[in-house]
Amino acid sequence: MNSTFNKLLTFKTMITALMIIVFSTQFLLIERVDALSDSKQLVLDAWTLVNEGFYDPEKFDEIQWKRIRQKTLQKQIETTEEAYSAIEDMLKPLEDPYTRILRPKDYELLKSSNFGSEINGVGLQLGEDDDKKVKVVSTIGGSPAEESGIVSGDFILKVNGISSEELGLANTASKLRGESGTKVLVEISSESGEIREVDLERRSVDLRPVRTKRLRDDSHTIGYLRITQFSESVPRRVEEALQELKEKEVEGLILDLRNNSGGLVSSGIAVADTLLSEMPIVETKNRNGIKDAIISQKETSFDGPMVTLVNKGTASASEILAGSLQDNGRSILMGEQTYGKGLIQSLKSLGEDSGIAITVASYLTPKGNDIQGQGMTPEKLLDLPDASEFGSSDDKWVRNAELFLESLLEEASIQTNEIVGEEITS
Repeated sequence: MNSTFNKLLTFKTMITALMIIVFSTQFLLIERVDALSDSKQLVLDAWTLVNEGFYDPEKFDEIQWKRIRQKTLQKQIETTEEAYSAIEDMLKPLEDPYTRILRPKDYELLKSSNFGSEINGVGLQLGEDDDKKVKVVSTIGGSPAEESGIVSGDFILKVNGISSEELGLANTASKLRGESGTKVLVEISSESGEIREVDLERRSVDLRPVRTKRLRDDSHTIGYLRITQFSESVPRRVEEALQELKEKEVEGLILDLRNNSGGLVSSGIAVADTLLSEMPIVETKNRNGIKDAIISQKETSFDGPMVTLVNKGTASASEILAGSLQDNGRSILMGEQTYGKGLIQSLKSLGEDSGIAITVASYLTPKGNDIQGQGMTPEKLLDLPDASEFGSSDDKWVRNAELFLESLLEEASIQTNEIVGEEITS
């Protein structure tokens, strides 16, 4: 009996030991599989950042997001460039052109445009339309693109013979950038379908994000303030510009946001804060729902009458600013329907000096209007040709805004005189 029991005990011990060996081996194998290469770790890091921040998590279930990660990591990814390509393929099912991998050159360029004062390239701000065609949002003033006659609404068909459909938005933008003095051949289609080729020479483009001057006539002095993009320094520069205009005793202000395709949302909100007094600026809708509205402080840098010029190149952060001014009755909008980019991106760093832009929220104007894909309609539409230089003496848009402001100032002057007259005769 004892002998049988001992044999059985020995057998169980052997089985247990064997199971321990087997499971230990399997565990070691699992550990070996899970020890990802640097290139695959880059892919996993990108997936994790998107998984944690993307504004529409319901999309993950629709496209089987976790399965996409699994299938992507099963691919042969041995180099950093293969990792970038794998991340691009992984992000495509999200169908969001603004959530994208930024290779080192593109990442550095985007950071410099947000924080610096000049960039190297042709001066195009690009987006996508509903059919995924690469579309010109705006051109930067004084850039090769503007000088060649490329305008907001044009489509980029090819860059150096490669179709933009094949390249996608991010790679099309990347192909247009390069060292000063180098050239790039771009095939353009107008909104009417006219196709032409443009040979552009890349160069350093001075962004000059804030420009200002004083407009005077026989009876009134009006300030003109143009913001070309929202970089980090813009709120401070705007405050300085408004202070300078106040010292020149301007009575009204023309805010020019034409062809301002956005930039740092925080900068756009900060500028709104300088023009609004205890009013809602914007509401953001992230993956957890609608947050409380951002409210401006009481103090303002300018509280006189305003007109804000917008066009189809006015997008993103500039639409936040324009929408806050319009909805609060602080300024009328004059010009064209705006572009309609109501999504906010967060910029995250990845290894090898690269980055990833992730759409983390959409925004609503103070009255709850969703701008994404819709844009904003000005109270006063203008059907006028663009000036060769915005803000110049031949700019009919500015002249229209100036005349409208003068009428407001005249009306206010008459009302003031009537009130004074009533007080005198009472």
